[in-house]
Amino acid sequence: MLDSIKIEDILFLDIETVPQMPSMNLLEPPAQALWDKKSKFFRSPEESAETVYDRAGIYAEFGKIICISVGYIKDKNPLSFRLKSFFGDDEKNILAEFSEMLLKFSKSKKDALLCAHNGKEFDFPYIARRMIINRQVIPEILDNAGKKPWEVKLLDTMDLWKFGDYKNYTSLNLLTTILGIPSPKDDIDGSMVAKVYYEENDLGRIVRYCEKDVLAIAQVLLRFKNLPGISEERIESVTEF
Repeated sequence: MLDSIKIEDILFLDIETVPQMPSMNLLEPPAQALWDKKSKFFRSPEESAETVYDRAGIYAEFGKIICISVGYIKDKNPLSFRLKSFFGDDEKNILAEFSEMLLKFSKSKKDALLCAHNGKEFDFPYIARRMIINRQVIPEILDNAGKKPWEVKLLDTMDLWKFGDYKNYTSLNLLTTILGIPSPKDDIDGSMVAKVYYEENDLGRIVRYCEKDVLAIAQVLLRFKNLPGISEERIESVTEF
């Protein structure tokens, strides 16, 4: 499968999410009750809905997107990589700008694909659900409803690493480490994003972390295809693709 995929047709992406509010007691009472019901499925008896509220960001119904970072291979010889991020406090605006870019990328690439790590379980459905919540149209490349398997344009580096072993979970940090690729978790990790956002108000730090994840995903896929990696001097962050 990977042999037939052109690396320049792939848009790599990663998202960062946080709970909708800094703390559970700031939610409207109906939302608090719903979170209490939802969290009963995973919290231990000694934990309360409030003490596990920091996990709300991983659920599209209780969280929101604060950053979407994307990247693509611009040149092949030697390889160069372009990065762009959509971020801020206004989720609807983030999604609208991302959607506009996605439509342009899809039109410019006949066989465009999206690629994320654990994207099929997290990033892709999370973005689609938040688009529906924000009354936005899901771009065709992201919408896999009713499509046949060969029509789906979504790649997942974790899924590829499983080789059919569906009980296996491998984090991006573990995968980059065993493949000798620089880890994107050298500053913060996903569990720290909400604290950095709500308590430190350091969105720039989160964006840098998100972009590192996107680069790492691209490096992993290149390794899967047995291609050279992207050198640091060939990586460019841009405001426009």
